[in-house]
This record gives sequence, C-alpha cells and structure tokens, in this order.
Amino acid sequence: MENLSTNAKNTWCPGCGNFGILAATKQAFNELEEKGIKKEDIAITGGIGCHAKIIDYLNVNSFYSLHGRPIPPASGIKLANDNLKVVAFGGDGDTYNEGISHLIHAAKRNTDITVVVHENRNFALTTGQFTGTSPEGFKGGSTPEGSVEEPFNPLALMMASEASYIARGYSSDINQLKELLVEAIEHEGFSYVEVLQPCVIWLDTTEDYREKVYKLEDHDPTDKEAAEKKIKEWDYHNDAKIPTGLFYKEDREVFEKELYRGHKLGDHLKEDKTKEILKVLE
Repeated sequence: MENLSTNAKNTWCPGCGNFGILAATKQAFNELEEKGIKKEDIAITGGIGCHAKIIDYLNVNSFYSLHGRPIPPASGIKLANDNLKVVAFGGDGDTYNEGISHLIHAAKRNTDITVVVHENRNFALTTGQFTGTSPEGFKGGSTPEGSVEEPFNPLALMMASEASYIARGYSSDINQLKELLVEAIEHEGFSYVEVLQPCVIWLDTTEDYREKVYKLEDHDPTDKEAAEKKIKEWDYHNDAKIPTGLFYKEDREVFEKELYRGHKLGDHLKEDKTKEILKVLE
C-alpha cells in the first residue's frame, strides 16, 4: 500500500476532522489502485479553504482553483481526458456559497466527477464566518450576535438537482468514508459525498456528532422516495439523529458521453472525424 504522502508540512489544527478525510482518501485511492485504477489516472482539484490543503498532502495529479471553483476545472479535466477519475474537494463555504451554481449544474448534467464536501459548517480558514449550513444562532466573524438564518439541506438540493450518487460520511468513521469514496469514484456519473467534519476551533461539533451520527441500515438507495425521507430526517437545525451512508444512486447517461456521442475529445484531431465532431458541438 502506497503512503501517498508528500513533503509538505501539515498545518491543519490538531484534532481537525480533515485528518480523517485525508486518511480515508488515501485508503480509497490505494483500494482503487488494487482494482486497476492507477494513481496516475486520478486527478484532484480543490478550492480555497482548510479543505484545499489536502491538495498539498496527496501525491497525485492536482489543481488548485479559485475560491468556490474546484468543480469547473474538474469538469474540464474529465472532458479533456475521460480516462481519468476526477475528484473535486470543497468546503461548505467554498461549495454552498461561492460555488453553489457550479454544484447544481454539474449534478444536473450528470458530469462524471466526484465532489467531496468538507462540511464543518463555517468559513474556518478565514476565522469562522457563517455559511449556508451554519446553525441558526452561530456566532462568528460576520455574525457576532449570532446568525438569524436557518441552514439549508444540501443533500435535498442535490436530490432536486438530480445528482446520481448522494452520500454522507463522517470524518471519524474512516472505514465507512473510505468505502463511500471508492463507490462514489467508481460510479459513472455525478457523485456527491458530504463529509461531516468538526471544526475544533470555530464550531466544535465533536460531541454532538458522537451522540447523533448513525449508519443507514436496510435502506434501498434506488428508492427515491425512501432516500428523500432519510435525507430530510436531519435538516441541519433540528435535534434529530444524523444518518450517514449512501442515500441515493441511479444509473443514467453521463454528460461527457452525451456531449460527444461516443467520441473521445481527441477524435477531433483525426481528419475524418473533424466534421462529425463539429456537427455534434454545434
């Protein structure tokens, strides 16, 4: 098993949930390699935030993007080389605030990439401003008296956006998260994996998650109605138990194959395919 570590100094805060995500990702990439997917065939992107440091700590092909923008370059990489497995890492502020339109449209298109959201429910790197999933009453740099907004449910948004793989993991359950990541990356279509990740500095949810998080059992992820019910069980502001695991999965045609109708991007370099490809792109 390859370590996949780099020489970069790790600067995450001690106790940060990102360490669990990093460990699960390394294990997932190694398992994929055992299944025939080489390290060289994996590309990752990141935005700006604590989550994005994972780019520094993983020895695979990678691309740093702008704040909220890991999904567009991930989509472009997949379009340019559909042999690659592409994973976009984002934070909740990065993904649900600056980059929410990219998330929705990638899901709607069923772009064949995996999006992993480090969900710590605040803008941690910029010292604790509230995001779309911060709890009501959250006191941070931008809401010193407490946020008056209720959080939204991003899994429900992904269901409404027709994502074809919707899952939630927990950074303290590395084994489950590894399994979800492997399945998500292998899934042909848009895969969304939210990872509940305590921020020990600005919003420490460690004890809350320890009491409330549980694994889905006897759940059929092909049953859309059952998935919607489970997704709404915890709405980010109620006191319910928090299910983790695979909520929903369906198989349908992916964006890249639809766009090129079976042709690879490089086919436009072949003279006999040029007119045909240009017709497809009109």
